[in-house]
Amino acid sequence: MKQTPAESSAQASLVEATVARARVAQKEYETWSQQRVDECVLAAGWAIMQPERNRALAGMAVRDTGLGVVADKITKNHRKTLGLLRDLKGAKSVGVIAEYPERGIVEIARPVGVVAAITPSTNPGATPANKIINALKGRNAVIVAPSPKGASTCAALIGYVNAELAKVGAPPDLVQMLPAPITKEATLGLMRQSDLVVATGSQANVCAAYGSGTPAFGVGAGNVAAIIDASANLADAAAAIALSKTFDNATSCSSENSVVILDAVFDAALAALEKAGGVMLDAEEKARLQAEMWPHGKLNAQTTAQSTATIAGLAGLVRPEVARAAFLMVREDGTGPGCPFSGEKLAPVMAVYRARDFDHACQIVADIYAYQGAGHSVGIHSADDQHILRLGLELPVSRVIVNQIHCYATGGSFDNGLPFSLSMGCGTWGRNNFSDNMNYRHYLNITRISRKIPQQMPALEDIFGDYFRKYGE
Repeated sequence: MKQTPAESSAQASLVEATVARARVAQKEYETWSQQRVDECVLAAGWAIMQPERNRALAGMAVRDTGLGVVADKITKNHRKTLGLLRDLKGAKSVGVIAEYPERGIVEIARPVGVVAAITPSTNPGATPANKIINALKGRNAVIVAPSPKGASTCAALIGYVNAELAKVGAPPDLVQMLPAPITKEATLGLMRQSDLVVATGSQANVCAAYGSGTPAFGVGAGNVAAIIDASANLADAAAAIALSKTFDNATSCSSENSVVILDAVFDAALAALEKAGGVMLDAEEKARLQAEMWPHGKLNAQTTAQSTATIAGLAGLVRPEVARAAFLMVREDGTGPGCPFSGEKLAPVMAVYRARDFDHACQIVADIYAYQGAGHSVGIHSADDQHILRLGLELPVSRVIVNQIHCYATGGSFDNGLPFSLSMGCGTWGRNNFSDNMNYRHYLNITRISRKIPQQMPALEDIFGDYFRKYGE
């Protein structure tokens, strides 16, 4: 319902007051030592990881958003927060954080101020927690703007966070939530008044963040494709893809939306995927599912993050094995709006492509990303290092995930070296200004002290010698 002018004015005043309180809290907090800051970080982490609270948040998230699986959200809340705390343990974020005597440089960490954290309904617990912890590591205040569906979970989380922060003597109002009701106007007002915006979720939110006039980090759209190479261990590849595709009913932007299988192993790989719980739809079933998932050319929110049984029921798919499937597969050979299965589905549904050879597989993935998902990541199951390297050299992706469970690995895992994060930058390919996994350093300003060092001016010969000898002066 559209707000009246009086209601809009009152809400704008609430947002302004919230930011003002955050600034008071942040000014006190930025005087804290590294030890006390790290205690705040642990307090915020324990707020979501404490088992009873974790279960309560996961249950609330599924109940109120209608998205995902409670058990998987419990796992996500625990693993992603534990991994983040591991990454932050011992990391310097207060005072002098690095010295380079040979360059005469000293780096000092400074807070950015008040952070506006825009978070999605798909992860209403884990994503706000990740942003809160990273912001606190940098001695910032943070105000979370959840999706309306995720507001209840976010409010509960922030209540838990503040209870833990009180134990370590943190200033009040260091962590807050945008006052209800959660509206686009209020969220935009928060973004404009903050010092930094970190936006995860819909591309509309990301575009609003970039257009707010406040420095912003936003993430691109996901639409992950994975290649099963001729040298892949097919059983391992199928098991990894199945786990990634089904985790939390595919709420993650890092779950595979397409799998591209080389012709040499196509039949065997498809059999392995079916053994791992997938069911391939026939042409009529595919048409029914497409009509349900994209009724007017736009993805149907009723199928987002739902079980295969629910999706099958909505689409009128009557084969018993379809409803019992862990995930659904459809054969596809095109990309773009006319082939909507080539796009992101946020559901346990996956397009399957057959590639003649590795060149063709690369071209299929490039075509998929030209339609949707450029910059995010690509998966590959392969023993061929040259093929793996080629993806990093040629495809428009910020991450190449090799022989792993993609939705676990992309945002950092205990068995890879990527930072734990729920916000993955997609570079300029995805219209983002960064290509890293967002981490605590993105929540810092760095001041550099520069001292004189012995002069190191090169001679022209040192710089141009080879050029002159090859092309002349």
